[in-house]
Amino acid sequence: MADFPDPSPVGNPIMAGITPMQYHGKQRRAVRAAKNPIDRCTIISIFPKEIDEVKHTIEPGKFRIDAGTFENPSILVVGSSSWWKDIDPDQPLLEIPHSSIQVADSVVKDYCNSKLGCDMGDAMPGVFFVLGEVAQMEVKVKYRKKLEEMRIKQDNWYMILVKMADALWARSNNNPIVISDEMRLGARSLHLDDKSWLKDFRLVKLIECKYCGGMRNPSFPICPVCKAIDPAHPLANEIKFAI
Repeated sequence: MADFPDPSPVGNPIMAGITPMQYHGKQRRAVRAAKNPIDRCTIISIFPKEIDEVKHTIEPGKFRIDAGTFENPSILVVGSSSWWKDIDPDQPLLEIPHSSIQVADSVVKDYCNSKLGCDMGDAMPGVFFVLGEVAQMEVKVKYRKKLEEMRIKQDNWYMILVKMADALWARSNNNPIVISDEMRLGARSLHLDDKSWLKDFRLVKLIECKYCGGMRNPSFPICPVCKAIDPAHPLANEIKFAI
């Protein structure tokens, strides 16, 4: 049982889903039911980046999964979470529980769906969950087939990101800003080290085009916005257009 103090004068809610007007100057109680000790799920990740998911409307609502690999998957065991509903000013807050399956499914889907190129089918980050609490040393033995399936899906997703990076690199006149960290991660994971956008480069300070006002790279003579030629550029006189 937890007693929540009166809200602050500025009107900040005490917890997600509760507003100050529902307190009426009284202390309210959130009575938490006993948790089911066997209501557990295990989230498994072979994605080589740390995952930090926060669900602001439930408690517990913070989920952190370490970076993992196919050889050394990372795990996070989750239980049930709850949110509280206000049904009457004179009654305790009503607990609405969510099972560990709902929680784990939400963490996986919300994170993966936020990623560019993910279709949650054949191309997605290598993150999934299984029923029950599984020790890390058991994952590769009990879920070997699933890990191999997720590695294929993750490689498919990486390939989509690499193709996007190639297109963005060409269309942006080799601007490194358009290449995301996950695109570079995908290329390295697929051993595509020959990609020009993977190499070290220095950021170019963009300048304003005097003809259209758009931002352009001073290393190139043609503005990508209005196609005007900079007469001061040393290559300006060498440009020839097809008729």
